[in-house]
Amino acid sequence: MTAASPRDAPAALDAAYAGITDVVGGIDDVDLLLPTRCRGLLVADLLVHLLADARRALLAFANPVDGPADTDAVSYWRRYTTTRTNEDLVWDVWRHRRASAAFERPDDIADAWVETSTAVVGAARAAPYGAFVASQGRVLSVPDFVATLVTEAAVHHLDLIVELPSAPPPAPAAYGPAVATLDGLLGDDAVRPARWSPAEYLLKATGRVALDDRDRSDLGPAAIWFPLLG
Repeated sequence: MTAASPRDAPAALDAAYAGITDVVGGIDDVDLLLPTRCRGLLVADLLVHLLADARRALLAFANPVDGPADTDAVSYWRRYTTTRTNEDLVWDVWRHRRASAAFERPDDIADAWVETSTAVVGAARAAPYGAFVASQGRVLSVPDFVATLVTEAAVHHLDLIVELPSAPPPAPAAYGPAVATLDGLLGDDAVRPARWSPAEYLLKATGRVALDDRDRSDLGPAAIWFPLLG
């Protein structure tokens, strides 16, 4: 277990997924067609992405594997530190758009999210703490796997609400594993600016918001490592 995967990881997942439900459960079909911070993706499209992530988690929890783990909550993300090409972007956007079109109405995606995310949280709570799961070709401990889900949800929650000013931000509990994951990617030789809020850290560490001159001065040589996560 790493610092990014606390013993109460299922509680953090519950907070992270409930936060997304609070966003999409209170908006109509028109708002589900608003743009997000993810280039080319509408709110409905990004919710489909999160739904696919939740379904992947259900399969993983239902099919535990033997250990040991070959990946933890930090190293899991190292393959996602490179910047995508325009070709990658187009393929990714179009794939999500086709998946969204499979639903009759945008709010059907929200309904599927609520049902599936609730099931994932239940599965995470029921999974033995010392068990292992396989996902995307890697083996993780249950706490580390849950932490990856929380990190994904926290970042995309911020993406979802960029054009929804009245929507709630992520719950404080959802930030913990995500911040710890980014600290792990940053490493022991650098320290993030203490003045950054968790949301600012997530947005700047994932390249969603550019570093300014003060950020670069505070980070020193570590500034060239940003974004830590693509």
